[in-house]
Amino acid sequence: MVSNSNKKVGSVLVVGAGIGGMQASLDLAESGIKVYMLDKNPSIGGVMSQLDKTFPTNDCAMCTMAPRMVDAGRHLNIENLTYSEVESIEGTAGNFKVRIRKKARSVDPDKCTGCGECVEACLVRNRVYLEGQEIAVPLLDEEEKIVVDEILENYKASKSPLIPVLQDINDRFNYLPPPTLDYIAHRLNIPLAHILRVATFYSLFSLKPRGRHMINVCLGTACHVRGGARIMEKLEGELGIKPGETTEDKKFTLEPVRCIGCCALGPVIKVDRHVHARVRHSTVMDLLRKY
Repeated sequence: MVSNSNKKVGSVLVVGAGIGGMQASLDLAESGIKVYMLDKNPSIGGVMSQLDKTFPTNDCAMCTMAPRMVDAGRHLNIENLTYSEVESIEGTAGNFKVRIRKKARSVDPDKCTGCGECVEACLVRNRVYLEGQEIAVPLLDEEEKIVVDEILENYKASKSPLIPVLQDINDRFNYLPPPTLDYIAHRLNIPLAHILRVATFYSLFSLKPRGRHMINVCLGTACHVRGGARIMEKLEGELGIKPGETTEDKKFTLEPVRCIGCCALGPVIKVDRHVHARVRHSTVMDLLRKY
């Protein structure tokens, strides 16, 4: 609230710490006003974190949220009241009191580092991973087994070999064949569910066959306004496939991406590991003929 002398006094309560609540809190805090940001959930962010992409540019939801979450969590004029609810409001506009019920926590949020040990020791929740049943050694084709054993041998001294192993297998086969994942789970003694969680999280990996050449068309904001969508439509028509599909001759796979990191050079496409800048609708197929 503001007095007649325009001197900022008092404080503000923002109910809801979603994307709108965080932005409102930051705007008020930057104006020098003390802000109490309240949310009934254990953490800020709201339901936007559940979205994969946002309209109209299809940008990642977390790319929009993460900077605001960090700023709201560190700002000196913002006090987060998470896991709390409003019980009553008394008074009039500009002069009121709010009673807040803060729910009990099992951990101190000021000391939490996100290590996850409390989850494993929790007596009222399931463990992160259940002990899997012992299964027989998965069968692989002799050629595949030789390749996978060679890759595993290269990383036998590594403490965390899973991602490098998956990268090498993905490079050799252009995707992650399901039998090889079963074999890796057995050899590395890692639950298959965990391997699938890693394999489906990173866009680098694929669980279905891909072409020899991967075409990534940037559809981020900068490339979108410079004609990235028209380039994607051109490739769809010429190659006869939709995004996420592979040509019949297994030569090209077409995938959209949200940012390649060179916005000033848009529109941009990436073929394998080669980035091509300022691509034109009329010349994109000439570029692909090099491959």
